[in-house]
Amino acid sequence: MGKAQCLCGAVEWDTGPQVDWMSHCHCSRCRKAHGSGFATYAASPADAFRLRGAEAVARFESSPGFARCFCRHCGSVVPGDAFDGRIFSPAGNFLDDPGVRPAAHIFTGSKAPWLEIADDLVRFDAYPEGFEAPVLPDRAPLDPAGGVRGSCLCGGVAFVLEGATMRCWNCHCGRCRRARSAAHASNLFTAIDALRFTRGEDLLVSYKVPEAVRFTQVFCRVCGSSMPRRDSQRALAIAPMGVLDDDPGIRPERHIFTDSKAPWFTIADSLPQHPEYPEGV
Repeated sequence: MGKAQCLCGAVEWDTGPQVDWMSHCHCSRCRKAHGSGFATYAASPADAFRLRGAEAVARFESSPGFARCFCRHCGSVVPGDAFDGRIFSPAGNFLDDPGVRPAAHIFTGSKAPWLEIADDLVRFDAYPEGFEAPVLPDRAPLDPAGGVRGSCLCGGVAFVLEGATMRCWNCHCGRCRRARSAAHASNLFTAIDALRFTRGEDLLVSYKVPEAVRFTQVFCRVCGSSMPRRDSQRALAIAPMGVLDDDPGIRPERHIFTDSKAPWFTIADSLPQHPEYPEGV
């Protein structure tokens, strides 16, 4: 049984006793929606699915007839409509072990250039065999070349990173997993004045976890995509790498908060792992 909730807890759901398929999706729309290098979804029968907090769910039609849903308060991705009798739940929001493990990578033809797939799961360039649905083209960047560009799924918000990057970490803490609704967050850090929004800054919504010292989720209120934020206390800008339109040149350097790693996710690469924050941070 898979119990799950968004970052703020306004939306909760229960998949029922059977979760029968899980895969990592690398399509550009999933990366934009989650702000992560890939999204992980688990399928379960729609007739057993239960959701609480529907009034907090916002919808964005990312392609004709297909709506992506998110919590309007905190920006977490939440399950959408049933497809072929099944509900696809973002696995990053599970509160317990759903009892199933990823079986494949899909849409690896759209994989982020900064992400290395290190495990031996089967890979599909687009949909798995037997899955009939149109394959949509990746969207071109909104702004002229210059700096490292990024944008949300709906295109209402765009930004550029114009300074040198400081570091890039994969974070497995429970807050990051529920905020991005993914296996982990991949965050790029740069100087605070290196981040410049080129459009749509007025569309940004900010949600700070009340008990956290500084954990804040920033997202587009139209489509829910995670967006960069400025941390004035540390003079940093933190950008979710899944919404980048250009190769930033830097690659993830380490995994942090691995003691909080999702039980269904295996770290297969050789990057350094830290149970919490690295020493000195």
